[in-house]
This record gives sequence, C-alpha cells and structure tokens, in this order.
Amino acid sequence: MLQIDLSGKRALIMGVTNRRSLGWSIAARLHAAGAELAFSYQGERLKGELEKLTTDIPNVRLYQVDVTREDELKALFADLADAWGSLDYLVHAIAFAPRPAMDGRYIETTRDDWVTALEVSAYSLVAAAREAEPLLTEGGGIVTLTYYAAEKVVPKYNVMGIAKSALEASVRYLSYDLGKKGVRVNAVSAGPVKTIAARSIPGFMKMFKRVASMSPLGRHVEHEEVGNLGLFLLSPLAGGITGETVYVDAGYHVMGMDLGED
Repeated sequence: MLQIDLSGKRALIMGVTNRRSLGWSIAARLHAAGAELAFSYQGERLKGELEKLTTDIPNVRLYQVDVTREDELKALFADLADAWGSLDYLVHAIAFAPRPAMDGRYIETTRDDWVTALEVSAYSLVAAAREAEPLLTEGGGIVTLTYYAAEKVVPKYNVMGIAKSALEASVRYLSYDLGKKGVRVNAVSAGPVKTIAARSIPGFMKMFKRVASMSPLGRHVEHEEVGNLGLFLLSPLAGGITGETVYVDAGYHVMGMDLGED
C-alpha cells in the first residue's frame, strides 16, 4: 500500500463528536500519516468523548468553539498561531439543522431554521477559512464534508440540502481566493454512513438500504474509505486538485434508475 508521510504537518479538525464521525475517520488517517492534530468541538458535553478518542495522540490540542461566535473562532486561531505558528490542513466536519426543519415539508422551513442551518453548515466554513488564511502554508489544504442532496432532491433532507449546496459553492469560491497562496479547497461527498448526525435524518435507514441496493458496487461506503479520500485530498498526491466535490459513495451518484435483475 502506498504510504503518505505527513510528518511535521499540522491539522485542525473541526466538528468531531465521536468515533463514528466522518471527521474522525479523516483525523485518524492524518494521525497515521504522522500529522500533529488539534480538534475543535461544540459544547462541554462533547469534551469527554473527544478526550477519550484522542488519549493516545501525542501533543493533541482541544478547543471548545461555537462556530457561530466570531470571538471564539478568533481565539482558537490566535492560540494555534501562538502554539504552532502555521497550519497545513483544515478539516471542516460541521453541519446542523433544527429537527423541525427536517420533519416536515421543505416549503414549511421557517426563516429561523433556514438561517441556523446555513450559518452552521455553510457559513462556518467561510468563517473558519478566513481565520485560518494567515496561518495556512503553501501546499496546504482545506477539506469539508458534503452530501449528494446538494444537487438532487433527497426527501426529508430539506434545508440541509440547501446548506450543502451553499457549502459546495463556497468550496469553489474559496478555492479561487486561497489558490493564490497555493492552498487547495475541496469537498468530500460521502454516501450514507451510520453516524449520529445521519441517524437524526427522518427515514435515514430506508435511504441507507436503498443506496446499497442501487450503487454500482452493491454496497455502502465504509468510514475508512471516507478517511482515505480526505487524506488523499489534503496530501501532496492531490496537488493539482482544488474546487472539487469528490464522491465516495460506492458509485451511487452515477445512477439514474435501477431496473433490477433481468
């Protein structure tokens, strides 16, 4: 197997909640490649779980940050500037929409729920990238997590689909802004994976089963495969790739319909 060596590189992973988080899958691969890691998490209730996850990672740094608070974001990156001086990679694994916005019809989305979903799930990438920009090194990269509902209707995903569309557009615009200093920005579009966030989507298990039956590979994507793609996009192997949404979904997104067996 080809080994990627990121010794001496430093990465911030934002939004890990537990071992099944896709952000953690990418973080684990970065750690295995030799990168030094820092994590941000939202809320005191998540601190204990993250401490357990990172107990064997040397020199790890943990920050409690509400991404809707500009002062907390600034404090995070100011501390990283003091501790590290520079930053090579940023992994954005943050998304949220209030449950009522996903239970009903999309047309019933309230203004407050719309603003919350877009601010937390899409604008937070822009805000984090802006604060990270002075620290990011040439050859560095940003990766965020998106989903197929950004471009096709997935019933019950509702306003989160709109947020993911905004997120993917932001990836393209940020790739233009940051490309001038040699920093790449890409999105990983993973197929349905059993995470806490995914299970909060109404009808998730029905969708989960359907994807496996329709995908060209006839299966679901694995956490490790998402982590591998994140590692690749951040590494020098993807040095010419930026502004892209790259799928890791067992090929589901290429399908128009499934006619079943002859």
